[in-house]
Amino acid sequence: MLDGLGGTQGTRETGPAPTYVTAEAATSEMPKIVAESPPKLPDSPVKRSRIGDLPMRVIYRILAVGVAVIVAAVATVVGFVSSGSSDQPGEGKTGQIAAPSAAPPSPGSVSAEPSTSVSEQASTQASAASASPSDTTPATPSASSSPSGSPSPSETAAPASVSDGFEPAPDRSAVIAALTDPRVPDLPRDKRLARLSGKAAKGKRRVQDEKSGVSLVRLGKPWKVFGASPFATKQVLPKAKGAGHRAMVVSCPVPILVQRESKDTALLAARWTLNHHPKGGKITWTASQPIKNGWLLAYRVKYKLKGKTRFSMAAVAVTEISGAKPAMLFATIPDTQRKYWRAINTAVSSLRVK
Repeated sequence: MLDGLGGTQGTRETGPAPTYVTAEAATSEMPKIVAESPPKLPDSPVKRSRIGDLPMRVIYRILAVGVAVIVAAVATVVGFVSSGSSDQPGEGKTGQIAAPSAAPPSPGSVSAEPSTSVSEQASTQASAASASPSDTTPATPSASSSPSGSPSPSETAAPASVSDGFEPAPDRSAVIAALTDPRVPDLPRDKRLARLSGKAAKGKRRVQDEKSGVSLVRLGKPWKVFGASPFATKQVLPKAKGAGHRAMVVSCPVPILVQRESKDTALLAARWTLNHHPKGGKITWTASQPIKNGWLLAYRVKYKLKGKTRFSMAAVAVTEISGAKPAMLFATIPDTQRKYWRAINTAVSSLRVK
């Protein structure tokens, strides 16, 4: 029997084993793959940032404390600078302004704009700040009742308010005190005001004094209406070189204690007008005469400027007003503008009760 390999039938050819058997027998065992163990971590952990370990609430508290410290430091520096600057020369320390006293004001020394609260308190003490002419007086010291410069008690007393009905002073103590002033001579005998030198000051319109209840002529050029304070109305001339004061014609309620006699009231008013003349002025009377519902006093005020004797022509007219303080017209013109003295005649003769 053939074995299919070219041998004889019934026989098996012996020989080397097939190659695939040999190859299979000669194959060696595959080596085992063993995975390497991972590197061993160090015993001590890696150090981390301390800030990162802190809780957020601790961080917030630290920040808040820091901000508070900075704010306190800034406030301390600012306070130190402020306190230091107030001690510099020419700078006063700040503080609350004391309210003015409610005591009756001295004539000629009351501020031009008193507070409402003071006026209400003063009215309970028979002093009407709203209707009193002291509201229109400047803050200059009043004329003294004696060489020492202290006003008499009767002059510092305030009259009753208009709303309560006006009442004059009960006696002449203020007049007696005023006549002891070396700047004020005794009242002269009645004498009419003469026509003063200069050109007549013509005027067609009138100035209304609502506070006093009177009106007067509005003088023509070069006169002009000016800021009235501390008076009710005011007309002035241009400033003159070498004059100790500015020429003016003003009106207001009388700024002094009113007397029973208009002549006495005019005397106290004339003495008060020395506040609006150069320091050291003395009065010399030139006229004293009655006018409708009042009295007129004209006078010269002599004073010295830079060692040279100078003077001004002046006049005061007092007019009675029913139920209120009398109205006062005051005019003064220095000798450097004597060509306008006639305006005093014009102003006085034009005074009318409204």
